[in-house]
Amino acid sequence: MSTPVIPTKKNPETTTSGESTKTMKGLVYGGPGKIEWKEIAKPKIEKSTDALVKILKTTICGTDLGILHGKTPTCVPGTTLGHEGVGIVEEVGASVRNFKKGDHVIISCITSDGTCEYCKKQMYAHCEDGGWILGHLINGTQAEYVRIPHADNSMYPIPKGADEEALVMLSDILPTGHEIGVLNGCVKPGDTIAIVGAGPIGMSVLLTSQFYSPSKIYVIDLDENRLKMAKTFGATDTINSGTEDAVKKILAETKDGVDVAIEAVGAPATFDICQHIVKPGGHIANIGVHGKSVDLQIQNLWIRNITITMGLVNTNTTPMLLKTVSSGKIEPKKLITHHFKKDEILRAYEVFGNPSKENAMKVIIEF
Repeated sequence: MSTPVIPTKKNPETTTSGESTKTMKGLVYGGPGKIEWKEIAKPKIEKSTDALVKILKTTICGTDLGILHGKTPTCVPGTTLGHEGVGIVEEVGASVRNFKKGDHVIISCITSDGTCEYCKKQMYAHCEDGGWILGHLINGTQAEYVRIPHADNSMYPIPKGADEEALVMLSDILPTGHEIGVLNGCVKPGDTIAIVGAGPIGMSVLLTSQFYSPSKIYVIDLDENRLKMAKTFGATDTINSGTEDAVKKILAETKDGVDVAIEAVGAPATFDICQHIVKPGGHIANIGVHGKSVDLQIQNLWIRNITITMGLVNTNTTPMLLKTVSSGKIEPKKLITHHFKKDEILRAYEVFGNPSKENAMKVIIEF
């Protein structure tokens, strides 16, 4: 992927007389372990294909925690975090055709110019002038306003009467779970699958895997509360890997293991579970963002005809998922456990970062 140029961080806009102009509040990354809710410059239209969006609701992703913990060195101090949210279009550039001031929109975590080689293959994650840039390489959505490059291809209109909170889940986690977990894992009717990790991404896999009617869905996690929630969302079996040996249990209850093992954490231990429970001819679909290497048991896997996939969401299934959510076929709003006002965003990070203690899944931050 061609990496976009990381923009130079600027001071708030000033007039020719040196007086400060428009500012807003945003959550700014200050380096590993440091975030601050503070006054920053309000973004403005920079290119004719941009839109300026007033944020109504946003959320926190595990990837944001990864940045905070120093897992993503490409995100430089001074960046406003966040890549998910819904809002109202405040202004559009002269070349934007699909949106206008006042439109109610979902912001995609992936920015797409729609014209490059990768976009033409629907590999929007690798857009040569986009990809995952919001809250990573450019300022993101955990602020009162956000600039959205290539607005025509990087936002979705919200249907009249739709639930905003449910649609925040369409910015990232639902398409990520569906595309990188379910579709890459080739889940099909009758399969036995295992989802390792019952966080928001794992739960999104659980919800969307049921489109394809697997016969058995194992969900594995250390958090008993999350496992109980998984049961309500359609898991047929749950395993607490802190009290049970997940590998032994699955191998004892299946014929040679599961058809699809889906890693939804991003840790060596969870990937290791996947490579020990997948059956011959099966798939390992890695969704988790790994900050360090894993021990790949290739000497055992090669002879078993295992397919291993991984990747960054393309969001090419978002329009379909929007229809399923709007129709009530799936209810991602049930993933939301906490609500915060914008000035409580630091507390929201504390809660989201301590899910076992706080019984947290997804949080909504209201602006």
